Amino acid sequence: MLTGAGRGFCAGLDLQDAAAGTGIGGAGGGGMAATLDLRDAPPTVLHGIDTPTVCALNGGAAGYGMDLALGCDIRVAAESGKLAAAFTRRGVLPESGGTWLLPRLVGWAKAAEIIFTGRTLSAEQCLELGLVNQVVPDDLLMKETLALAEEIASNAPLAVQASKRMMRMGLAEQFDDHVHHVFLQLLPLFGSQDFREGMASFLEKREPKFQGK
Repeated sequence: MLTGAGRGFCAGLDLQDAAAGTGIGGAGGGGMAATLDLRDAPPTVLHGIDTPTVCALNGGAAGYGMDLALGCDIRVAAESGKLAAAFTRRGVLPESGGTWLLPRLVGWAKAAEIIFTGRTLSAEQCLELGLVNQVVPDDLLMKETLALAEEIASNAPLAVQASKRMMRMGLAEQFDDHVHHVFLQLLPLFGSQDFREGMASFLEKREPKFQGK
């Protein structure tokens, strides 16, 4: 689960440091780095992990913070939550996955409107657009988000992780290729202890006890 430590989720990158590092406005002067390695950057890591990620949007998520929130698999927003696509208002673009994520979440035209205008979206607007899964009162945010995370965690971990892996791969595959890869993912699950436990608990009409094995 990913949430902010204070009154807001994330206010974005420190633009003063960014300006100084690139020599903008006469500050700094070092220029951009000759190479750019994003393999360990939070958005890249967040996208690549198989473990489901749930965002508890506790207040504002602006710029980089918005990209981080969108990078999670599921988002639960407090009523005070906001997503602020302030990039173009600061002279930059969504640098941490927003240009890839937003069109896939809301479609090209709506993503273009949000990004080009630099608009701030309330929690209810985010819900209408499908950018968050639910909106809850501020004082219930952690309780509701944890309940959702626990519901996911009660299922077979290997199956949940494989499902996320296949969903991610499906974004770049044709249907015929994708169903073939899904079948290949299914075969090792058939041999897992969790599969046997899932079938046994169903037949015995009891809650399963998965071990992730």
